[in-house]
Amino acid sequence: MAGSDDGETLFDPAFLRKLRTFHLRLRRRRALQRRGQQSTPATGYTREFRDYRSYTAKDDYRAVDWTLYARLGRLYIRLYEEVQELHVHVLVDRSGSMARPYPEKRLAALRLAAGLAYLGLAGRHRVSLYGLGDRVEGLTRPLEGLGSLRVVLDALSGLEFGGQTDLPGAFSRFRPPRARYGIFFIISDCFGRDPAGADAALGRASAWPGEKHVIQIHHAAEASPEAEGELLLADVETGERRRVWFTAADRERYERRFDVFCQDWRRGCAMRQMEHLVWRVDEPFEGFFLRLLARGSTLVER
Repeated sequence: MAGSDDGETLFDPAFLRKLRTFHLRLRRRRALQRRGQQSTPATGYTREFRDYRSYTAKDDYRAVDWTLYARLGRLYIRLYEEVQELHVHVLVDRSGSMARPYPEKRLAALRLAAGLAYLGLAGRHRVSLYGLGDRVEGLTRPLEGLGSLRVVLDALSGLEFGGQTDLPGAFSRFRPPRARYGIFFIISDCFGRDPAGADAALGRASAWPGEKHVIQIHHAAEASPEAEGELLLADVETGERRRVWFTAADRERYERRFDVFCQDWRRGCAMRQMEHLVWRVDEPFEGFFLRLLARGSTLVER
């Protein structure tokens, strides 16, 4: 199993500075785009001060700012906007194929999870982290405030990878709370026990209350393997071994099948109004994270 990295190795100061930079850029963008009350079907709002305006006879006198009246001798009321408190759920696939033979996938998944959790905490939302295997296992209690960031980093640093992932079964047994509007980020290579199980898995996830995003992670060699000739293949999740003769024609067939595999997930997400994004891990984290944020999400826009 892979895991138990020191948090300073996975999440060094330079990485955390990047997250702060992303958050500040989003705050500036939201300040320019803000239009007042947000509209979603969910509960869980707080009120945030926006501006003042002059008091009129139709206004509730309890809204008068009497401190300002004492200074200026004029009646003003405080204006607020309703800010929705969201529950951000980050599910990290912890199966063996996420760590071996390409550990870059594991690093990418953990850093992406940390980045999404950071934005949620900085935005004053509730954040929950989960490990995704045969079931969805909570890694933390629901967290709030940037003071909880250390808990996030410790939980992700200690996450162990190994075994298989049963995506349809895990998703069907997952019961997320409904008290707040949910945003779900599934970070996975989507291999699972059945590579053709996209439709079944997404059908289960579509029942979750809120906005869903699937981030499909893979390594370049998984899309187009360079090996050729006689090979001894080992399944990193089950330990099964198989000797095969792999030719250039076999590679072409494999590449086509891998494209179909990714298209199945993309098509299945589109049918259910779920966001789908592929991250090939040779793309730097900063570029992918900005691309993910540019796609739009309630987490980003609110």
